[in-house]
Amino acid sequence: MKKVFVVFGTRPEAIKMAPVVKELQKRDGIRTIVCVTAQHRAMLDQVLEVFHIKPDYDLDIMEPGQTLTTITTKVLTKLESILLDEQPDMMLVHGDTTTAMAASLAAFYQHIPVGHVEAGLRTYDLYSPFPEEMNRQIIDRIAFRLYAPTDASKSHLEGNLNNEQKILVTGNTAIDALKATVGGNYTHPVLGWVDDRRMILLTTHRRENLGKPMRQIFDAINRVTADFEDVCVVYPIHLNPKIQSLAQEILSDNAKVKIIDPLDVLDFHNFAKRAYLILSDSGGVQEEAPSLNTPVLVLRETTERPEGIKAGTLKLVGTESEKIYRETTHLLNDSASYERMAKARNPYGDGFASRYIVDDVIEFLK
Repeated sequence: MKKVFVVFGTRPEAIKMAPVVKELQKRDGIRTIVCVTAQHRAMLDQVLEVFHIKPDYDLDIMEPGQTLTTITTKVLTKLESILLDEQPDMMLVHGDTTTAMAASLAAFYQHIPVGHVEAGLRTYDLYSPFPEEMNRQIIDRIAFRLYAPTDASKSHLEGNLNNEQKILVTGNTAIDALKATVGGNYTHPVLGWVDDRRMILLTTHRRENLGKPMRQIFDAINRVTADFEDVCVVYPIHLNPKIQSLAQEILSDNAKVKIIDPLDVLDFHNFAKRAYLILSDSGGVQEEAPSLNTPVLVLRETTERPEGIKAGTLKLVGTESEKIYRETTHLLNDSASYERMAKARNPYGDGFASRYIVDDVIEFLK
């Protein structure tokens, strides 16, 4: 029996790898070994519970004030003995996290082939997003199998292949996950607070947005809610204490902003479906929202997901307060512009990415 070792450690990774784990577990002749690093502890556990995934190994690396160095060294050190014991035939990692990069390096050191789910995304700016852009490029150099979500992602990889690498365009597994989470009969107390108002769903957490950029984002939120009587904002806040402190300072007196604890994946996907508009610096949201017909204003200066920009489902607005305010009010006032974004074609696949990935894993292991 072949062993496939799946590693993830953050909430976004878990959401996108859960459908792959479930698909692997359906297949004969495969032993699926799930290892979590818990780079994000509480938010990771939410996803595991929703998808009913019980890890075989939990590295439990999260600590207060953790740094990129401590994450990297802990993953490398703790995985070494596990990989020596298990001797898997293949490792699967996802995306651009420090967990994924360090796990890929640990596998490389032991000559274990790596499959990279969501390969090939690029901004070509090593510090935006940081450290994700470099992480993803490192993984793409290590991986034997490169599972690119789109043709554009594939094109970024084609000029740098070695003889052992193969690219497969699969679509994005985030779309697979939505099929298991979004429901027509969904209810939540916070949606009762929203009532019939237009809800803006806000998420912001990126390292490069800490400090002045995030302050500007929150200032724009205050301006928008002051100008539109029928608009409210729901903000599932990240657990980072710096973000929580700044949000309390700037947003806590605004009665039209509801700051709530992080939502589990089922809740978040249904909130995204219910939202009139999303303002986010998240990568995963840029992929999920097009399937939910919810426009996204991306609170970043660059994005490694230009397909959504080209398709018209996303708009890059940066972190300058005036531009965020201007672009948000435009969509709130101009119904034609809003409808063009809401009804734009989803560029991220047909919802069967996990099946295509696992089919290729089985072929590779033969």
